[in-house]
Amino acid sequence: MPSHVPARLRKGRTHDADALTRVFLDARATALPYLPRVHSDADTRAWMEHVVLPGTEVWVAELPGTGGAWEPAGFVSLDGQELEHLYLRPDVRRRGIGTLLLEKARELSPGGLALHTFQRNTAARSFYERHGFTAVAFDDGGRNEENEPDVRYRWSPSG
Repeated sequence: MPSHVPARLRKGRTHDADALTRVFLDARATALPYLPRVHSDADTRAWMEHVVLPGTEVWVAELPGTGGAWEPAGFVSLDGQELEHLYLRPDVRRRGIGTLLLEKARELSPGGLALHTFQRNTAARSFYERHGFTAVAFDDGGRNEENEPDVRYRWSPSG
């Protein structure tokens, strides 16, 4: 981890639902403005609390905030070898936090990882490719609720 990133990681908890929902919504609005909004903010928050947090392994990256409190800057969510989500607050991109979260995912899934990202999300695609992921399949968008073409990536420790 670069020395300029004073981030710490901790396991996600149910009470993180509000903060992680905000990270998720803000990240998508900034990085993926072309995506249709298929759920309300309240529904997204309920999904975070009742599906993501209890149903996947979630790790939260925190940064020191005002008054010395630590604040969520991003999170990663894993379901076995499937990297379900990796989102960062827009104001903390390019500070090594995504790499820190990805390293945690690799630690938790040392045999390999797979994920989907949208084909138009060139920043995410570049990030994963820089970290050794390879595109293995392209889809027309029929498999996701946004109907946005996506790409399947895989990473294995053997390369």
